[in-house]
Amino acid sequence: MNGRRERAARALLWAFALAAVADLVALAAGAGTVHTAVKPLLMPLLAAHAGARGAPRLLTGALLCGWAGDTLLLSEADPAFLAGMAAFAAGHICYLVLFGRLVSSEKHVPFGRHVPFTARARAAWIPLAYGVVLVGIVALLWRDLPNDLRGPVAAYSLLLTAMAYCAGRLGIMAGIGGALFLLSDTLIATGVAEWPQLPRPDLWIMGTYLVAQYLLTRGVLDAHGRRAVPAPAYRETRNV
Repeated sequence: MNGRRERAARALLWAFALAAVADLVALAAGAGTVHTAVKPLLMPLLAAHAGARGAPRLLTGALLCGWAGDTLLLSEADPAFLAGMAAFAAGHICYLVLFGRLVSSEKHVPFGRHVPFTARARAAWIPLAYGVVLVGIVALLWRDLPNDLRGPVAAYSLLLTAMAYCAGRLGIMAGIGGALFLLSDTLIATGVAEWPQLPRPDLWIMGTYLVAQYLLTRGVLDAHGRRAVPAPAYRETRNV
């Protein structure tokens, strides 16, 4: 990356961080007007940062789908909520396709044929754990959700959980991002189901969501950078 693009990427990341802090402070202070003005700026700034870092188009698409969902959820109307859920679902599909491509591209890296037992065990229990979380969340919320939202929420939860699990295959940073995205949307679902909420629930929802999107972006950019390293050069480094 040349110096100009690096400076632009850094400036855009700082702009995203400042906007995120302003949004969270506004939510903590109950300043709804500031939140309404700042929230639509967040994902475009993060997407612009990712673009300056040479991000894959699917990452930009996922973040812009998040922007559409963020904007739609500013309205409290039911059609806007469903449209926002659809926008986020499209973003999760972008992430899933992207994660699949990045993981496939890293299969050439020669770590040897013998996979440690701990790695095999982790590969076995992580999808099981996410499956238990998915079934548990949907089962607990089902009775308290409005009838017309039960099907969409269940389908969206399946897609979200798949994204969170697949994010972990890129590395710890993306994995934490996927888990936080799952947590953030679960907090939204508990609000829709009219469960008791934490003080300032929007603050917790946005806080976990913003960290999630940043970590997913960082994880993808790191994996994309590894993908750009030619396999022979990597083998030479390993054999030194």
